[in-house]
Amino acid sequence: KKNAPELLEKFFQKRNYVPKVLTLSGNTDCYQPAEREFEITRKLLKLCLDYRHPVSILTKNALVLRDLDILRPLAEQHLVSVSFSIPTINEEIRRKMEPRTSSVKNKLKAIEILTEHKIPVGVMVAPVIPGLTSDESLKILKTISEAGAQKFGYVLVRLNDTVEPVFINWINANFPDRAEKVLNLIRSMRGGKLGEKRFHERYKGEGNIAEMIHDTFALGKRKFFANKEVKPLSTENFTGSKDQQLKLF
Repeated sequence: KKNAPELLEKFFQKRNYVPKVLTLSGNTDCYQPAEREFEITRKLLKLCLDYRHPVSILTKNALVLRDLDILRPLAEQHLVSVSFSIPTINEEIRRKMEPRTSSVKNKLKAIEILTEHKIPVGVMVAPVIPGLTSDESLKILKTISEAGAQKFGYVLVRLNDTVEPVFINWINANFPDRAEKVLNLIRSMRGGKLGEKRFHERYKGEGNIAEMIHDTFALGKRKFFANKEVKPLSTENFTGSKDQQLKLF
Protein backbone atom coordinates (compact mmCIF):
# COMPACT_ATOMS: atom_id res chain seq x y z
CA LYS A 1 0.00 0.00 0.00
CA LYS A 2 1.49 3.30 -1.04
CA ASN A 3 -0.18 5.04 1.91
CA ALA A 4 1.00 2.47 4.47
CA PRO A 5 3.25 4.99 6.31
CA GLU A 6 0.38 7.45 6.73
CA LEU A 7 -1.92 4.69 7.99
CA LEU A 8 0.70 3.43 10.43
CA GLU A 9 1.28 6.88 11.88
CA LYS A 10 -2.45 7.33 12.50
CA PHE A 11 -2.42 3.97 14.26
CA PHE A 12 0.49 4.98 16.48
CA GLN A 13 -1.32 8.18 17.42
CA LYS A 14 -4.49 6.49 18.65
CA ARG A 15 -5.05 7.46 22.28
CA ASN A 16 -5.54 3.91 23.55
CA TYR A 17 -2.92 2.25 21.40
CA VAL A 18 -0.74 -0.26 23.28
CA PRO A 19 2.57 -0.90 21.48
CA LYS A 20 3.36 -4.44 20.36
CA VAL A 21 6.05 -5.68 18.00
CA LEU A 22 5.16 -4.77 14.42
CA THR A 23 6.06 -7.49 11.91
CA LEU A 24 6.93 -6.54 8.35
CA SER A 25 6.44 -9.28 5.72
CA GLY A 26 3.60 -11.38 7.03
CA ASN A 27 2.45 -12.07 3.46
CA THR A 28 4.59 -10.18 0.96
CA ASP A 29 8.31 -9.49 1.20
CA CYS A 30 8.83 -5.94 2.41
CA TYR A 31 12.07 -5.78 0.42
CA GLN A 32 10.69 -7.04 -2.89
CA PRO A 33 12.18 -5.30 -5.97
CA ALA A 34 9.46 -2.62 -6.02
CA GLU A 35 10.76 -1.34 -2.67
CA ARG A 36 13.79 0.12 -4.46
CA GLU A 37 11.46 2.60 -6.13
CA PHE A 38 8.68 3.18 -3.59
CA GLU A 39 10.69 3.02 -0.31
CA ILE A 40 7.53 2.16 1.64
CA THR A 41 9.41 -0.12 4.04
CA ARG A 42 12.05 2.53 4.62
CA LYS A 43 9.36 5.05 5.56
CA LEU A 44 7.74 2.56 7.93
CA LEU A 45 11.07 1.93 9.64
CA LYS A 46 11.66 5.66 9.96
CA LEU A 47 8.29 6.00 11.69
CA CYS A 48 9.20 3.19 14.07
CA LEU A 49 12.40 5.06 14.92
CA ASP A 50 10.59 8.37 15.36
CA TYR A 51 8.00 6.81 17.67
CA ARG A 52 10.41 4.37 19.37
CA HIS A 53 8.22 1.45 18.27
CA PRO A 54 9.58 -2.14 18.03
CA VAL A 55 9.59 -3.80 14.60
CA SER A 56 10.68 -7.18 13.29
CA ILE A 57 11.54 -7.79 9.64
CA LEU A 58 11.34 -11.01 7.63
CA THR A 59 12.80 -10.89 4.14
CA LYS A 60 14.40 -12.92 1.36
CA ASN A 61 16.43 -10.00 0.07
CA ALA A 62 19.69 -8.27 0.92
CA LEU A 63 18.12 -4.92 0.01
CA VAL A 64 17.54 -4.57 3.76
CA LEU A 65 21.15 -3.36 3.98
CA ARG A 66 20.13 -0.15 2.24
CA ASP A 67 18.42 0.90 5.48
CA LEU A 68 21.35 0.38 7.82
CA ASP A 69 21.24 4.06 8.74
CA ILE A 70 17.80 3.49 10.31
CA LEU A 71 18.35 -0.06 11.56
CA ARG A 72 21.43 0.87 13.62
CA PRO A 73 19.71 3.44 15.89
CA LEU A 74 16.69 1.14 16.16
CA ALA A 75 18.94 -1.68 17.33
CA GLU A 76 20.67 0.55 19.87
CA GLN A 77 17.30 0.90 21.60
CA HIS A 78 16.34 -2.80 21.21
CA LEU A 79 13.66 -1.87 18.70
CA VAL A 80 14.47 -4.08 15.71
CA SER A 81 15.35 -7.60 14.63
CA VAL A 82 15.88 -8.90 11.10
CA SER A 83 15.20 -12.45 9.91
CA PHE A 84 16.05 -13.93 6.53
CA SER A 85 14.04 -16.67 4.86
CA ILE A 86 16.59 -19.29 3.83
CA PRO A 87 14.99 -22.60 2.80
CA THR A 88 18.18 -23.84 1.13
CA ILE A 89 21.86 -22.97 0.79
CA ASN A 90 22.06 -24.89 -2.48
CA GLU A 91 22.18 -22.07 -5.03
CA GLU A 92 20.86 -24.24 -7.86
CA ILE A 93 17.77 -25.14 -5.84
CA ARG A 94 17.43 -21.54 -4.62
CA ARG A 95 17.28 -20.24 -8.18
CA LYS A 96 14.41 -22.61 -8.92
CA MET A 97 12.55 -22.08 -5.64
CA GLU A 98 12.97 -18.31 -5.29
CA PRO A 99 14.16 -16.91 -8.64
CA ARG A 100 13.60 -13.24 -7.76
CA THR A 101 15.34 -13.25 -4.39
CA SER A 102 18.91 -12.57 -3.28
CA SER A 103 21.44 -15.32 -3.82
CA VAL A 104 22.51 -17.53 -0.93
CA LYS A 105 25.89 -15.78 -0.92
CA ASN A 106 24.28 -12.33 -0.65
CA LYS A 107 21.90 -13.40 2.11
CA LEU A 108 24.76 -14.81 4.18
CA LYS A 109 26.84 -11.68 3.58
CA ALA A 110 23.87 -9.56 4.71
CA ILE A 111 23.68 -11.59 7.94
CA GLU A 112 27.38 -10.91 8.53
CA ILE A 113 27.04 -7.18 7.89
CA LEU A 114 23.97 -6.77 10.10
CA THR A 115 25.71 -8.72 12.87
CA GLU A 116 28.79 -6.48 12.58
CA HIS A 117 26.48 -3.52 13.18
CA LYS A 118 24.98 -5.22 16.25
CA ILE A 119 21.58 -5.69 14.66
CA PRO A 120 20.06 -8.98 15.87
CA VAL A 121 19.55 -11.46 13.04
CA GLY A 122 17.58 -14.67 12.78
CA VAL A 123 16.76 -17.12 10.02
CA MET A 124 13.52 -18.84 9.07
CA VAL A 125 14.27 -22.17 7.39
CA ALA A 126 11.05 -22.54 5.44
CA PRO A 127 9.60 -24.47 3.85
CA VAL A 128 11.45 -27.65 4.80
CA ILE A 129 10.72 -30.00 1.88
CA PRO A 130 11.47 -33.69 2.53
CA GLY A 131 13.50 -35.26 -0.25
CA LEU A 132 14.55 -31.85 -1.60
CA THR A 133 15.89 -29.54 1.12
CA SER A 134 15.49 -31.54 4.35
CA ASP A 135 18.94 -33.13 4.06
CA GLU A 136 20.51 -29.65 4.27
CA SER A 137 19.08 -28.79 7.68
CA LEU A 138 22.21 -29.24 9.81
CA LYS A 139 24.43 -27.62 7.19
CA ILE A 140 22.08 -24.63 7.00
CA LEU A 141 22.11 -24.18 10.79
CA LYS A 142 25.91 -24.44 10.94
CA THR A 143 26.34 -21.95 8.09
CA ILE A 144 23.93 -19.32 9.40
CA SER A 145 25.32 -19.61 12.92
CA GLU A 146 28.83 -19.00 11.65
CA ALA A 147 27.55 -15.98 9.69
CA GLY A 148 26.19 -14.48 12.91
CA ALA A 149 22.54 -15.51 13.15
CA GLN A 150 21.39 -15.60 16.76
CA LYS A 151 18.20 -17.61 16.35
CA PHE A 152 16.27 -19.71 13.85
CA GLY A 153 12.85 -21.13 13.18
CA TYR A 154 11.59 -23.68 10.67
CA VAL A 155 8.32 -24.73 9.03
CA LEU A 156 7.45 -28.04 7.39
CA VAL A 157 6.01 -27.69 3.90
CA ARG A 158 2.22 -27.94 3.58
CA LEU A 159 0.25 -27.56 0.39
CA ASN A 160 -3.19 -26.19 1.10
CA ASP A 161 -5.85 -25.23 -1.44
CA THR A 162 -4.46 -23.39 -4.48
CA VAL A 163 -0.85 -23.95 -3.39
CA GLU A 164 -1.14 -27.70 -4.05
CA PRO A 165 -1.47 -27.67 -7.86
CA VAL A 166 1.14 -24.91 -8.17
CA PHE A 167 3.67 -26.95 -6.18
CA ILE A 168 2.88 -30.18 -8.06
CA ASN A 169 3.46 -28.45 -11.40
CA TRP A 170 6.64 -26.81 -10.09
CA ILE A 171 8.22 -29.95 -8.64
CA ASN A 172 7.45 -31.95 -11.80
CA ALA A 173 8.87 -29.25 -14.04
CA ASN A 174 12.04 -28.59 -12.06
CA PHE A 175 12.83 -31.90 -10.38
CA PRO A 176 11.12 -34.60 -12.47
CA ASP A 177 13.52 -37.29 -11.25
CA ARG A 178 12.40 -36.93 -7.63
CA ALA A 179 8.98 -35.30 -7.86
CA GLU A 180 6.96 -38.39 -6.95
CA LYS A 181 9.26 -39.21 -4.04
CA VAL A 182 8.95 -35.67 -2.65
CA LEU A 183 5.16 -35.71 -2.95
CA ASN A 184 4.92 -39.09 -1.23
CA LEU A 185 7.16 -37.93 1.61
CA ILE A 186 4.95 -34.87 2.12
CA ARG A 187 1.87 -37.13 2.19
CA SER A 188 3.58 -39.27 4.82
CA MET A 189 3.82 -36.17 7.06
CA ARG A 190 0.24 -35.06 6.40
CA GLY A 191 -1.84 -38.18 6.98
CA GLY A 192 -1.88 -39.15 3.32
CA LYS A 193 -2.71 -35.66 2.06
CA LEU A 194 -0.51 -32.83 0.82
CA GLY A 195 -2.11 -30.12 2.96
CA GLU A 196 -3.00 -29.68 6.62
CA LYS A 197 -5.32 -27.00 8.04
CA ARG A 198 -5.50 -28.07 11.69
CA PHE A 199 -3.69 -25.30 13.55
CA HIS A 200 -1.26 -27.29 15.71
CA GLU A 201 -0.87 -30.23 13.34
CA ARG A 202 0.15 -28.04 10.42
CA TYR A 203 3.34 -27.12 12.26
CA LYS A 204 4.13 -30.57 13.69
CA GLY A 205 3.30 -32.99 10.93
CA GLU A 206 3.18 -36.70 11.74
CA GLY A 207 5.07 -39.92 11.10
CA ASN A 208 8.72 -40.88 10.93
CA ILE A 209 9.81 -38.28 8.38
CA ALA A 210 8.37 -35.40 10.40
CA GLU A 211 9.98 -36.73 13.58
CA MET A 212 13.36 -37.06 11.86
CA ILE A 213 13.16 -33.43 10.71
CA HIS A 214 12.20 -32.21 14.19
CA ASP A 215 15.03 -34.25 15.75
CA THR A 216 17.53 -32.83 13.25
CA PHE A 217 16.62 -29.24 14.08
CA ALA A 218 16.75 -30.00 17.81
CA LEU A 219 20.26 -31.39 17.33
CA GLY A 220 21.26 -28.34 15.29
CA LYS A 221 20.02 -26.04 18.02
CA ARG A 222 22.15 -27.83 20.61
CA LYS A 223 25.24 -27.86 18.41
CA PHE A 224 25.16 -24.41 16.83
CA PHE A 225 22.86 -22.17 18.89
CA ALA A 226 23.25 -23.39 22.47
CA ASN A 227 25.05 -20.29 23.73
CA LYS A 228 23.16 -17.71 21.68
CA GLU A 229 20.66 -15.38 23.28
CA VAL A 230 18.23 -12.88 21.78
CA LYS A 231 16.84 -10.06 23.88
CA PRO A 232 13.15 -9.29 23.42
CA LEU A 233 12.34 -6.07 21.63
CA SER A 234 11.38 -3.16 23.86
CA THR A 235 8.02 -1.38 24.04
CA GLU A 236 9.02 0.78 27.01
CA ASN A 237 10.09 3.91 25.13
CA PHE A 238 7.16 4.27 22.74
CA THR A 239 6.35 7.98 22.57
CA GLY A 240 2.90 8.14 20.97
CA SER A 241 4.06 11.24 19.10
CA LYS A 242 7.06 12.33 17.06
CA ASP A 243 6.98 15.59 19.04
CA GLN A 244 6.92 13.89 22.43
CA GLN A 245 10.60 14.54 23.03
CA LEU A 246 10.15 18.30 22.59
CA LYS A 247 7.56 18.37 25.36
CA LEU A 248 10.26 17.45 27.86
CA PHE A 249 11.99 20.82 27.48
